[in-house]
Order: sequence, then structure tokens, then C-alpha cells
Amino acid sequence: MNRMLQMLFFALLVKPLVFIVLGLNLRGRNNLPEKGPAIIAANHNSHLDTLVLMSLYPLRQLHKVRPVAAVDYFLTNPLLAWFALNCIGIIPLERKKRLAKTDLFSACHAALDQGDILLIFPEGSRGNPEQISTIKKGIFHIVNERSDTYITPVLMHGLGRALPKGEALLVPFNCDVVIAKALQKMASANDMVSQLKSSYQDLQQYCVTLYTPKCDSDHPSHQ
Repeated sequence: MNRMLQMLFFALLVKPLVFIVLGLNLRGRNNLPEKGPAIIAANHNSHLDTLVLMSLYPLRQLHKVRPVAAVDYFLTNPLLAWFALNCIGIIPLERKKRLAKTDLFSACHAALDQGDILLIFPEGSRGNPEQISTIKKGIFHIVNERSDTYITPVLMHGLGRALPKGEALLVPFNCDVVIAKALQKMASANDMVSQLKSSYQDLQQYCVTLYTPKCDSDHPSHQ
């Protein structure tokens, strides 16, 4: 990963877009993990999700925030692969191969071992705009083997309208990013899913865009 290229990309394009164009309603920023090993578990409606979450970190720390992304999507096209690896710094995941869990998540464990913060979307892929899809259990198989790693839930709302699935044109809607405190250790994969669902539901009360008309009258940004 090219750290200077990544810093320039976020400084000149992503951060101005997130904090000026989108009009971000940010709550619970102090709950973001400041250092790893840690996992951020966010719902997923738009390609903007990753950029918005990474933009919450200082430029000097971006290389330590590693989105976990599907090989079959991000590494099949050479140009997209170069961008994903060099500007975003993804950890590629072979989600369509039948691999043992130790092999499937080996790169995730290696990143956590060196103090990185993993960004994982537990739904697996983008669902319908502004709806939470079925939460998968993969994160549990990572944290279950580690006593040093906790999951921080993040709920986002509005990004599915700002850049809908299948669209390339950004629409400047207001968006919510609400960050919860890290989950306590869970007893099972089902317990993890239950805790994440409950956390997402609790965070909805802080979403400005969830309770306003779709015309999105102006709201103050909180940073």
C-alpha cells in the first residue's frame, strides 16, 4: 500500500466530500477504536460506507484502518484492484472458496497482530438501500480466537441514497454515522448476531435522516 498516495487521496478528495458535500451527522465519535487490534462492524448500503468510516481517522493513521473486502469483486478488474490495494488498503477475502477458517481469516489475524483496525461489513454485501440485511457470523470466528480484540458496532443511514447500489453519480444527501461502545465478549456466534442487531436498533434513535422527510432539509453536522 502506498501511504502517501492514500493520504493525498483522502486529504484532497474523500474528506472534503464527506464533511462538506454530504453533511455528516456524526454521533459517538469517541467510541471509535483509536488503535488495534480492533474491529469496526458497520451496516453496508453503499460504496461510500468504507470511505466515510476511514475519513473519521487522521491521515497519519489511515494505513492502520483496513477494510476487509471480497476478492471476487475488488480484485477481478486490474484498475479497481490497484485502487483498492494502494489507495484504500483492503484485506482481500476469498469469500467464494471453501477454505478452512484458519486460512480464510489468516490475513485478518495477521493485520490484527500488527495492531490494525479492521473494517468489516457483517452483512457481507450491500443490501437494499437503508435496510439491514442478514448478519453473517464470520466476525465471531475472528474474535473468538482472540482475547485482545473487540467489536465496535456502527450504524450508517442515508449513504444508500447518496450513492445507491449500481449508480455512479453522487447525490448530496445528509447522512448519519452513529458509533456504539464496543460489545462485550459473546458466548456464541448467535449471541454475537443478537448483540449486533440490538446495537443497530438502539443506534437508530440517533439517526437524523431516519426520522425526517426524504427531501432532507438542512441539518447541522456534528464532528
